[in-house]
Amino acid sequence: MPYGFNYQIHLIPGAKESFSEIEFLNFNAGIDEKILIGLSEICKSIKKLDFFIQFFVKTNNNDGIIRLIDSQKKLNQVYFELDYDNVDESFCKNLENSLIKHGKTIEYIKIVDQPITNILSYFENLKILEVIGINYNALWDELATVSLPFLQLLNVKNVPINVLTSLIEKTKGYLNEIKIGYIDHDEIDNKRLIRAIYQNCPNLKYLKLLIKDSNIWELEKLLINCKYLDGLFIMTEDHIDWVELFKILTRSSPTSLFKFKFYFSVAPRPEFLKLFFDNWKSRHSMLLYTIPEGEYVTVDIDYCDMIEKYKAEGVIKVYHNSIFGVYFEDFEWIRKKNSN
Repeated sequence: MPYGFNYQIHLIPGAKESFSEIEFLNFNAGIDEKILIGLSEICKSIKKLDFFIQFFVKTNNNDGIIRLIDSQKKLNQVYFELDYDNVDESFCKNLENSLIKHGKTIEYIKIVDQPITNILSYFENLKILEVIGINYNALWDELATVSLPFLQLLNVKNVPINVLTSLIEKTKGYLNEIKIGYIDHDEIDNKRLIRAIYQNCPNLKYLKLLIKDSNIWELEKLLINCKYLDGLFIMTEDHIDWVELFKILTRSSPTSLFKFKFYFSVAPRPEFLKLFFDNWKSRHSMLLYTIPEGEYVTVDIDYCDMIEKYKAEGVIKVYHNSIFGVYFEDFEWIRKKNSN
């Protein structure tokens, strides 16, 4: 239901019969509060709840949101965008406390800003955590202390690396997908993060993270310890020893790993890629995706010809380059049939 929606759907004849089994609800908090109050009396089985609260929404009148959350019996997934800087703090606390009541049933939560309360510590059965930080200065102190032992998927952007390291260290081996967007940090924090992953995530299947040049050897330890790795998305900075990186990938990748993505500002030279492909010939045909940073990182014709050569030889099964206008999800290597 979009902002400004005021159609009193809860008053429609037969609304109780029609809406009582709703399991998913998406709304903007700028809708008529009477609708939310009405739905809270009808809808008790919502499992997935998405809502957006903007700064111009009169949250002091939004008791309906709290009542809707409180009335649910099986709330399992929550995604909320809340403008903490411009929304009344007491309302934010009330909202988070309302979600805390569902701490035992919520298994998925997605947030875009640092909560006011220690809400995350109550989600003892959380399996999926997505944090899309919009405040670059947020410290996320609570996230560094929270324990989420059953976490299976972690997707974060703009969260300090030391916080993520602490979080991963408190998991219990169930993490199978980790996606960490770029955030500036030094070599020491980078090393600690990689080490936390290979010491605590034996069942990891998909991984996206920045590898600093000085920590290529830590990546090798990760490849050896994470035996079920299936897809690897490596981000690099201006300088990376491509030769050593490619040697490590061919030498130590588990047999399950053949899907690669590389994000770079300085493209690997063709002879470095040739070394990679030649050493990969006895392994599973790879799915390869390259993502140059910016429009000025070009791929020359010799590069393309070489890719085609190794595709013909069966070393590469599929190759895409984002500079050609091909954009996939982080852990997607082949475009889905329903993609535009």
